[in-house]
Amino acid sequence: MEVTGIFTGILIGLIIGALGRLVVPGRQNIPIWLTLLIGVVAALLGTLVAGAFGVADTRGIDWIELALQIGFAAIGVSIASGASGRRR
Repeated sequence: MEVTGIFTGILIGLIIGALGRLVVPGRQNIPIWLTLLIGVVAALLGTLVAGAFGVADTRGIDWIELALQIGFAAIGVSIASGASGRRR
């Protein structure tokens, strides 16, 4: 992965984190910085999984990769929100 790919992944991850938070129903009691961090990790994880299935590089918009990234972000936000809710 090149340096521009890493920066692009971070920027996309920030957006993915916000989308993942929107997908999860209800109120999440986690800070926004954690949501964005989850988004960056989810974007990288979604790209790795899409690459493993051979759908990371397609013509046009990579809808499957994007769906995987948002799904991982939603799962991450749900887990973080659930863990945060139990501590309070």
